[in-house]
Amino acid sequence: MNVQPYSGLRAYLLGTSQTSASEGRWSVERTLFDRAAGTRGTFTGVVIFSETDDGGGLRFHEEGTVRWPASGGGTFAGPATREYLLRPTDSPDALDMTFPDGRPFHRMSFSADSSQDQHWCDPDTYRVTYALLGPDAFSYVWDVTGPRKDLLLESVLRRQTVPGEAPQGPGELSSTS
Repeated sequence: MNVQPYSGLRAYLLGTSQTSASEGRWSVERTLFDRAAGTRGTFTGVVIFSETDDGGGLRFHEEGTVRWPASGGGTFAGPATREYLLRPTDSPDALDMTFPDGRPFHRMSFSADSSQDQHWCDPDTYRVTYALLGPDAFSYVWDVTGPRKDLLLESVLRRQTVPGEAPQGPGELSSTS
């Protein structure tokens, strides 16, 4: 008997299987490359996916530390956070990401036909590609181009498991590789 532990992207992010979980915790490591200036930085922290009050969506909360070359030399290091909302779509393997005020951002998916999307942020274009790396890891890459920005942001997220808990696979989710 082949039991699928996940039924879609929402369940994968929360880490639910046969039991219900209201929160999924992921470590995040991001490299930041400003191609125009030739500078590199990093972001390390945690992403918490939690259920919204309406029961269908998820909150995306990211917090951690950004490190970036300082203008006077050395490195700036400081806290950074961001918030998004993920809303169900007509496919269980995709979620629409919006800003907290409800403005659309992009679609999140690992499926081959939906793993890439883009967002116009006048005057620059943000292109994102998601990839499933394994049962407890995924990545996304933002390629930002335009007259104001020329950035490459690469993020890898790894599921944080409770001690003694076995990692759980993505079930029906498919990789783009």
